[in-house]
Amino acid sequence: MQLKPIDQQVVSVVGVSSGIGRETALQFARKGAKLVVSARSQEKLASLVDEIKNFGGEVFPILIDDVTIFEQVQAIADQTVEVYGRLDTWVHVPATAVFATFENTTPEEFKRVVDVTLMGQVYGAMAALPHLKREGRGALIHISSMEGKRSLPYQSAYAAGKHGVEGFLEALRLELQHEKIPISVTSIKPGVIDTPFWDNGRTKLGVKPSAIPPYYKASLVAEAVLYTAEHPTRDFLVGDAARVLDFLQRLSPELMDTLLLLTGFRLQHSDVPKSEDAPDNLYEPIPHHNTIDGSLSDRLVIPSVTDWIEKNPTVKWGATLAGVGALAMLANQVFNTDGRI
Repeated sequence: MQLKPIDQQVVSVVGVSSGIGRETALQFARKGAKLVVSARSQEKLASLVDEIKNFGGEVFPILIDDVTIFEQVQAIADQTVEVYGRLDTWVHVPATAVFATFENTTPEEFKRVVDVTLMGQVYGAMAALPHLKREGRGALIHISSMEGKRSLPYQSAYAAGKHGVEGFLEALRLELQHEKIPISVTSIKPGVIDTPFWDNGRTKLGVKPSAIPPYYKASLVAEAVLYTAEHPTRDFLVGDAARVLDFLQRLSPELMDTLLLLTGFRLQHSDVPKSEDAPDNLYEPIPHHNTIDGSLSDRLVIPSVTDWIEKNPTVKWGATLAGVGALAMLANQVFNTDGRI
């Protein structure tokens, strides 16, 4: 499967008000893609368009009310083709959360989080797929989360939605492979990213929710998105911590339970009071918080070595072979010549 260079692509990024979506749009524009951006907030959308046009980028904005309405998501894909004649890459970002125990989450809140976090992604793939198939190749890139692999306390609805994203992408990927359709289906699974997500979510913790460190910049996720827009990739874990978490979860879910019982509750409480009635983005956009970075940036924000390795296949396979060689040498030292320890 071969994807076009970014400067030859028409890219639609859904959910660009702040954070990962906004940074991703900026990076695509700087690389020369023809860009369609969509969001719920007219003010935030306009500020992004101005920023892109100021450095000479080509961009077309679409204001939508709700990604949980299929017709509105479909209109984004259709308008992209109307404006630029085709669609090469679809990037779907929007998600929301209610930070509360499962018992303190209402049925309406749980459904809303799942509708945005899962059904919005489903609608995005449904809307984009016919246009990508008509073009004959392309990329569906969905921003999932490591919570699609390992749920955290206080985030049952969000984790349920992300687990659902992983399930439908796996099925879709197999169906396209079975039909021999050259469309890449990628799940981007970030660790904790410092964005306004933590400021915008509804909380019932009595304080503004925080996150379990370490934290990473949104630019790291955007770089992964741009990489997978040119290089067909099944899954891309963002952040060293995400890869450690994935390994530990595979090794022993019970071990992860123990670690999260020790850290997962207290570390999600900040020291900033926030009431349940404070503004949140569960149903409506918040007028402020149109930035890329969130309020975690005053704490530990670190780079990621393994992301660089993942994007450099020669180094990646060299490291893998070196690891296999080291294991073989260790095994040779542990076992004597007749096979006994």
